[in-house]
Amino acid sequence: MNSAPKKRAPRLAAGRARALGMPTRGTTNPNRLRRIDRWIAGTPWVARALRNAAEPVVIDLGYGATPVTTVELAARLRPLRPDARVVGLEIDPDRVLAGKLVADPPVLEFRRGGFELAGLAAGVRDFPGPALVRALNVLRQYTEPEAWKAWEELCSRLAPDGLLVEGTCDEIGRRCCWVTLDRGGPLTLTLACLPADIERPSDLAERLPKTLIHRNVPDEKVYSMLAELDACWAKAAPMAPFGPRARWAHAAQLFGELGWPVLDRRRRWRLGELTVAWSAVAP
Repeated sequence: MNSAPKKRAPRLAAGRARALGMPTRGTTNPNRLRRIDRWIAGTPWVARALRNAAEPVVIDLGYGATPVTTVELAARLRPLRPDARVVGLEIDPDRVLAGKLVADPPVLEFRRGGFELAGLAAGVRDFPGPALVRALNVLRQYTEPEAWKAWEELCSRLAPDGLLVEGTCDEIGRRCCWVTLDRGGPLTLTLACLPADIERPSDLAERLPKTLIHRNVPDEKVYSMLAELDACWAKAAPMAPFGPRARWAHAAQLFGELGWPVLDRRRRWRLGELTVAWSAVAP
């Protein structure tokens, strides 16, 4: 009996479009993006975008001077979707060359590209678009209007149920903030940290995404949110003897009890995370 024909894998071509965007600073460190990767794989509604994707293509946009964080992303997503195809994109040809030295096609590839997604955007050669785009520390050098435009462009190139995770973190990944978006726009804001590394939650303000960082002023929602979270952190001080993680979790609980749209629970709070609906901070 003849076996069924194998489904053709999507062609991961760089395409003819000019690479759009500016090179990043290139700073990379092993495990710098571990908190983001852990959240992607461990948050059911986010993981579902990759698990249910017809074409499980994940793009790591602007991975930097070395490909280490792209290699780590591929490894962390493999248990979730063994056939996931992770593609690292960079504008700098030397960075692409460094990536190709550790590539493992078809599960891990490196291409030259930017916001145009190097031929992997929705509708290019009938490709449905990527299931997930991770863009960390890419938009810091852009203006706020440029960052909003980049969001719009990237979201338009996602698969119908695809997601964009965009944000910033410090050099060793102890302080992170990111926004998750779908084709319709931003959905959530996540704060993540090593609780022992902060004096108060508002220390994370310096890592807010470009669309929010200049909005951290009185009369803006994100300012009010951080101020309220600081107050909850202060009220959670009696939990300090049980460790910073316990204090963060209690502060997050108090914060949610005040009516803020908190979308995660204690299991993630214990990891130093807090996710709120975008409506809580939208300018």
